[in-house]
Amino acid sequence: MARICIVTPARAGARNGNRHTAQRWAGFLRALGHRVSVAVQWDRKPCDLLLALHARRSHPSIVEFRAHCPGKPLVVALTGTDLYRDLPGSRKARESLRMAKRIIVLQSEAKLELDEGLRRKTRIVYQSADPSIRHAPPKGRFRVAVVGHLREEKDPFRAALALQHLKRDLEVVQIGDALSPPMANAAKKYMKRDRRYRWLGGRTHAQALGWIARSHVLVVSSVMEGGANVISEAACIGTPVIASRVSGNVGMLGRTYPGYFSLFDEKELGKQIENNIGDKKHYRSLEKALAARRRLFAPSAERGALAGVVREALGRRA
Repeated sequence: MARICIVTPARAGARNGNRHTAQRWAGFLRALGHRVSVAVQWDRKPCDLLLALHARRSHPSIVEFRAHCPGKPLVVALTGTDLYRDLPGSRKARESLRMAKRIIVLQSEAKLELDEGLRRKTRIVYQSADPSIRHAPPKGRFRVAVVGHLREEKDPFRAALALQHLKRDLEVVQIGDALSPPMANAAKKYMKRDRRYRWLGGRTHAQALGWIARSHVLVVSSVMEGGANVISEAACIGTPVIASRVSGNVGMLGRTYPGYFSLFDEKELGKQIENNIGDKKHYRSLEKALAARRRLFAPSAERGALAGVVREALGRRA
């Protein structure tokens, strides 16, 4: 078995997607018999393979590893900011991919953002979820959940803005830390403007999953996504998703998924919410379409795909 170092710019204790992914992958690889460490940057300790999350932000570790271990394999996993913001303008991000023996993307549409040469060494590893809870929304008031830290890339207040186009008695519950004072101030402003909107701030992962399970729908309004783990979680719980029609969400939910709205369009989002309240057939269509994707997000599927990438990078047969 191999010694593997996973580097991620997210520090220990951080409640964000990159850190969760790094820890989950470490667990999978340890279960396969590998010796795995997780660090913010490579510390030059001997390892047989470096797996770097984030092409631009992990670039210093990637360069260091290539210089000190020129014959050993490098795997780079691409995040949403890598794909949809950094790659076009970042020489460092592009250089990281050029040095990689294998590239991991988290959803099917991501490969289309890469040139043909990079696609040949790119593999898809869907992020998995295995929640113990199941969908149990309240019988009364229709509840919309929004889960994720408040930052520009998430377009976090689109659901709050959609309320102006909805006359029904419903509630929007937002979970996530504000990553800047202006974001916190905006959330407080929206709560004053409409009592149907509540921002609960940061919560533990288990608590966030509980809110997803106890909501009728989850809204994912992101501007860019590498492959939102919250979609995997909602799919496995059974909570229908309404998502912005961006590449990262389409790669998770499929091109024919019936629950999309146009990016930055709160009026269209409001229509989607209205349809899910007033049209049982439409609501069931989201449940059915999401259930059809669930197998992609099983832990066994993620573990198998990740193990395959590591075997290929190490040059070993199955």
